[in-house]
Amino acid sequence: MKYLLLVCLFYGVLAKHELYDGHAVYEVDVHSVEQTKLVHDFENDLLLDIWSHAVPGHPGKVLVPKAKRDIFENFLEQNHVQYKVETENIKEQLDKEDELLASAAARSNSSRIGFERIHTYEEVEAYLDQLARDYPNVVSVVLGGRSVEGRPIRYLKISTTNFQDARKPVVMIQSLLHSREWVTLPATLYAIRKLVVDVSESDLVQNIDWIILPIANPDGYIFTLTDRFWRKNRATRYMVANRCPGVDLNRNFDHIWGTASSSNPCQETFHGAGPFSEPEAAVIRDIIIEHRNRMALFLDIHSFGSMILFPYGDGVLPPNALQLNLVGVQMAQAIDRVKWPSNKNYVVGNILHVLRYAASGGAGDYAINVAAPYSYTFELPAFRNSIWMDGFLVEPAFIEQAGFETWEGIKVGARAAAAAFRNGKAV
Repeated sequence: MKYLLLVCLFYGVLAKHELYDGHAVYEVDVHSVEQTKLVHDFENDLLLDIWSHAVPGHPGKVLVPKAKRDIFENFLEQNHVQYKVETENIKEQLDKEDELLASAAARSNSSRIGFERIHTYEEVEAYLDQLARDYPNVVSVVLGGRSVEGRPIRYLKISTTNFQDARKPVVMIQSLLHSREWVTLPATLYAIRKLVVDVSESDLVQNIDWIILPIANPDGYIFTLTDRFWRKNRATRYMVANRCPGVDLNRNFDHIWGTASSSNPCQETFHGAGPFSEPEAAVIRDIIIEHRNRMALFLDIHSFGSMILFPYGDGVLPPNALQLNLVGVQMAQAIDRVKWPSNKNYVVGNILHVLRYAASGGAGDYAINVAAPYSYTFELPAFRNSIWMDGFLVEPAFIEQAGFETWEGIKVGARAAAAAFRNGKAV
């Protein structure tokens, strides 16, 4: 009964998506630097939810509320910017996502952690405890801290030597720093399964210590039951006229903080009061610092876009950029070999060089700056079918595939970073 209640809460009782009725997804195609800046500034002025930035050669996607559609279209037409409406009413797709996930959950008829559906915060927390009980010689659960709303932020340490062997490198993986990116959770849960429950490549456990943080932003993740596209944490101390809570946690880390993010709490990239002003980011900082002498690889799993990105967010390249690119390509090739044909091949490169816009205060930038010579942001693909083209929505059929193919890339990166660690070099 408890399981069925959780399923109902997660897939539709709390979230009927009325907030998004009439919201449309636009694809915007710019053809010059001038148009790029013009569109980006206008989207920010309208406080639109930019899913991907439009740059020459790469159309962007933006979610536009019903009340702002006319002014947005008029602006684009007046400035000769090409666009098309990709989704007329996103609520219909949100309702469809609920329907598909609820159906998959009902078929599974179990509270166990699997890959038929997306799991709740409570289920993941219980799973971590169960693993620690079932595999006490390998798994321990650590309370890193608490979220803005007081929820535990817990992570797994996976080690055959209880993290006591200084000769072993550490690999850290995290997901759901941006709470709406649901498809990233199967990636970390799948990694846990292959390292603990269904071990087929023992060298990965014997030779490497692992830290896995499945839900880096618990408050935001739980709030996506009410507002599916919620991205930030749930901090309220910056609110303007009782509006605009939350900080973008991937702009809250101490590397070029505040230089390519927003000081406006109503923007999706609001960076907070200062580096690590948010407890969720501070938890990740503390893990990185604790293991800074052994951290070989840091992976921050996001969606969407089929990309593997490396620092820095301002376009400056680390000294080992060539090796970062090489290992990134190797990870991408491993994923591409097993990906679904409907998804495009992964793109690899520096954050700014690939995305064509700067970002500051990112977790990956901080990690490479203080600890991990290999640091990447994965942008997992959106599932493409007749229901929706791409974005943050989840098709149940893709959940296990997302975990499986991402794990193929993670393995390659972990082995490469571990080899470099043992050789005492990052290049």
